[in-house]
Amino acid sequence: MELLVLGVVVLFIVIATVKFKMHPIFSLTIAAIASGFFLGMAPKSIMSTMAEGFGNTLSGIGLVIAFGTVIGIYLEKTGSTQVLANSILGIIGLKRSPLAMNLAGFVISIPVYCDSGYIILSSLNKAISKKTGIPVLVFAIALATGLYSAHVFVPPTPGPLAAAAILDADLGMVLIFGLLVAIPVSIAGYFWARFIGKSLQEDEILETAETKEKVPSTVQPFQAFLPLLVPIILIALKSVADYPTHPLGDGWAFSVLGFLGSPVIALLIGVFFAFALGRKVPSEVKKEWVPEAFKQAGAIVLITGAGGAFGAILRTMDIASIINLESSTGVGGLLIAFAISTVLKTAQGSSTVAIITTSAIIAPLLETFGLVSITDKALAVLAIGAGAMTVSHINDSYFWVVSQFSHMKVKTALRGHTLGTLVQGVVGILMILMIYAFV
Repeated sequence: MELLVLGVVVLFIVIATVKFKMHPIFSLTIAAIASGFFLGMAPKSIMSTMAEGFGNTLSGIGLVIAFGTVIGIYLEKTGSTQVLANSILGIIGLKRSPLAMNLAGFVISIPVYCDSGYIILSSLNKAISKKTGIPVLVFAIALATGLYSAHVFVPPTPGPLAAAAILDADLGMVLIFGLLVAIPVSIAGYFWARFIGKSLQEDEILETAETKEKVPSTVQPFQAFLPLLVPIILIALKSVADYPTHPLGDGWAFSVLGFLGSPVIALLIGVFFAFALGRKVPSEVKKEWVPEAFKQAGAIVLITGAGGAFGAILRTMDIASIINLESSTGVGGLLIAFAISTVLKTAQGSSTVAIITTSAIIAPLLETFGLVSITDKALAVLAIGAGAMTVSHINDSYFWVVSQFSHMKVKTALRGHTLGTLVQGVVGILMILMIYAFV
C-alpha cells in the first residue's frame, strides 16, 4: 500500500506539472497532503508534519537563496556577466573561444539562472563566430552546456541548496565536490559542442532580438568576480575548518571561519560586493533590482519549502523495507538517486523540481544506503543533480531558450543540446562514483 502511494503521488506531480501546468508549489503540497491521508495519518498530524518539514528545510537556506538571487540580478543588470565572459575570453584566447564561452557560462551560472545567462551571453556567439570562422552552433552548445553544469551542481543555485537542506548535507562539502564534478561535466559539454556543432546547420527561423547590454566602463574584471569568489571561498574554508581532523586548528581561525563561512553570512558579504558594482548606476534605475530579485527568490523558496513538507510526510514511511533495498548500498544508492532524478527530469522538465522531489524520496533511505557521512550526503546531492540534467528536451524551458536564441529548429536542438545534456549527465554520475570510490 505504501509503495503504491509513493508511485501515485510521484505520478501525480509529473502529470499535474506537465499536462495541467500546475505550479510545483501546489503539486508538491497536494502530494504531501494526499500522501498523509493515504498513509492513515490524522489531519492534525499531517499539518504539523508538513509545517515542521517546511520550516526545517527553509531555516538554513531561505536567506541564502534570497542573497544569491540578489547577487545574480546585480551581475546581470550592471553588465558584469559580459565583463566576466570577456575576461575569460581574453585569458583563453580566440583560438579556444568555444572553451572560453563554455567556462564563462559555467562561472556565470553559479549566481545567475542558466536561462537568463544564456539570453545575456548569446549575443556574443555570432560576433565571435564571425571573427574565428568557427560555426556559431559550436559556441551555442558550448555556452549552453557550460551554464547547465553549475546550475545543477554548484550552490548557491537553488537546486543544490534545496537538496542539501532536505538531505541535511554540509553545504561547503556540496560546494567543494560540486566544483570537482561540475568542471569536468562542463568540459565534456565543450568537447560535445566541438564534436557535434560542425555537423549541425544553423536554421534561420524566427529572428530573436539579441540582448546587447552596455557594459559600464567602471566595472573592472576583478570587481565582477568578487561577488562570486568571496562567498565560495569563505564557505569552502569553513568546511575545511570543520573537517573532523580540524586541519586549521580549533582556535580563533576556526571561530572566525565558522562565522564568516556560514552560508548566510558568506552570501551577505557577496551581496555587498555586488552592490559595489552598481555604485555608479542612478538610484532610480537600480531601485527595482532588489525587489525583482526577491520576487524570483520567493518562488524558489516556496517550492523548496513545499518539497521539504512532502519529504517530511515520506519520512513517516519505511520505504527501505517496503522495496527491499537492504543490498543497495553505497554505489547502488547513488545510482538509484541518479535514476529517480533522471526519470523525473525527463518526464516533467524542471531540474529544480526533479532535484527537490528526488531529495524528498531519497532522504529516508540514506541510512539504508550507507550514505551517512558528511561526504556521502554531499555526493548523494550531486548524484541527484546529475540526474536532473539528464535530459533537457521539449518540456524544459531552457531547451527553448537555447534553441530560439541560437536559431535552431527543434530537430537540430534535440541533436545538439539534448544529446549534450545526456552526455553531461552520464559524465557527472561517473565522476561522482569515482570520487566515492577514492574518498
